[in-house]
Amino acid sequence: MLDLEKSEFLNDAQIKEQAPCVFNEKPSAEVSKHYTHIPTSKVINDMRTLGWDVVDAKEVKARKNSTKGFQKHLVVFRNPDVQIDGKGGDTVFPQVLLTNSHDGKNAFTFTAGLFRMICENGLVISTTQFEDVKMRHMGYSFEELQVKIKEMVEKLPLTVESMNKMKEIELEEESIVNLAKDLLDIRVKDTNNSYKNEAIDEVLTTQRKEDEGNGLWEVFNTIQENIINGNFHYNTEGGKERQARIIKNFKQDIDLNRKMFAKALEYAC
Repeated sequence: MLDLEKSEFLNDAQIKEQAPCVFNEKPSAEVSKHYTHIPTSKVINDMRTLGWDVVDAKEVKARKNSTKGFQKHLVVFRNPDVQIDGKGGDTVFPQVLLTNSHDGKNAFTFTAGLFRMICENGLVISTTQFEDVKMRHMGYSFEELQVKIKEMVEKLPLTVESMNKMKEIELEEESIVNLAKDLLDIRVKDTNNSYKNEAIDEVLTTQRKEDEGNGLWEVFNTIQENIINGNFHYNTEGGKERQARIIKNFKQDIDLNRKMFAKALEYAC
């Protein structure tokens, strides 16, 4: 699970403890001779110059020794001076999620995210305006990074608009149940698992008073949080009931978050 609730910034030693490959000064031996190596630590320093500091870092488990130290990794940035004040005191901090690897297989990819103060919950924005921003290693420059981040920040008003629109929509009971089913379907897609009506009730269980009610924004956040945290039961192909697991793989977390956000926006149309 993405640890998006962190409020304290990490220093380099803490980042290195969580994701050592971030600081690798050399690329994998398998890269092309034309590959330009830019360590993720360089981007971290440049982001700090722009006012964005690190709140979390992770790396995937290397599948073989040759990829160890060069595998895909994630760094989450937050700028304390950039926040969204939604209706009803629902303060949200935008975040920038950077993914990269040092094996020549990935460009720098920046994804927009949101950190919600009320529930200390993280979301990944998924709209046509907030498509991932990619930067190639070759030709990387601080100036280009500055432009890309500036463009992302300039789109924040669109996020406020989407969030407030979701807050204004009251869902009927049928729509609430359908939204829960839609998001559960996304979680179990491409598996042989299934779920019963009890799972719908479980993901609709609010974790705090602020999320009570039938507003689309509150209902979505409730379901999203319960699904990511595994707060529901499912049935295996053999019919056995199991407690869902917390999503720990950051690639799966980002993908699932993005799809659920996009589905919830359909209910705002």
